[in-house]
Amino acid sequence: MDTGDRLLTPGEVAALFRVDPKTVTRWAAAGRIGSIRTPGGHRRFRESEVRALLEGEGMLDEAEEMGKPRNAGPTASTGPVGPANAGPANAGMY
Repeated sequence: MDTGDRLLTPGEVAALFRVDPKTVTRWAAAGRIGSIRTPGGHRRFRESEVRALLEGEGMLDEAEEMGKPRNAGPTASTGPVGPANAGPANAGMY
C-alpha cells in the first residue's frame, strides 16, 4: 500500500512540533500519532498525517502537554521525598 507519502523520523517530527524525539516516540506508543515500523524496528511517521496534525486536523492537545517539561522536585500534594524526609537524623543534611 504505497501512497507515495514521505516517511519522517522521530527527530524530523520532533523538530516540527518543537519537542524532544522521545516525546514523539511516546505519542506513538500511546496511539496519539500513527507510526509504522521499519524492518529494523525503527518508527517512521507519514508526512501527510503529521502535516494534518500540525494544521489542526488532529487532536494532539493532551500529547503536547505531555511533551512540556515537568516541574523539578516534588509537588505540594506529595511533600518532600528522599533522605531529607527520612527523619530527624537527616534534619540538617540538605
